[in-house]
Amino acid sequence: MKDPYQIIERPLLTEKSMDQSHVGKYTFRVALDANKIEIADAVAHIFKVDVLKVNTLRVRGKKRRVGRFPEGRTSDWKKAIVTLKPGQTITMFEGL
Repeated sequence: MKDPYQIIERPLLTEKSMDQSHVGKYTFRVALDANKIEIADAVAHIFKVDVLKVNTLRVRGKKRRVGRFPEGRTSDWKKAIVTLKPGQTITMFEGL
């Protein structure tokens, strides 16, 4: 089993994700090779909550200018939206 702290890279604190946190949905940036079961286990282990559902999506990297070179790319990454049981929260998202 992978280390939960390597699966969950960081929370995504955007305006949309903060609105979803009021209904029990929390958004994280996760490892590209992580599956839904590993993500659910990692969130349950790190934050001591019960996970109902995990939705994932891959975000493709964008073309960016890199120094004097006209084209480079940012890395691809994976996003996970985790739904918790009603009444449970993750305190990291509260008060922001």
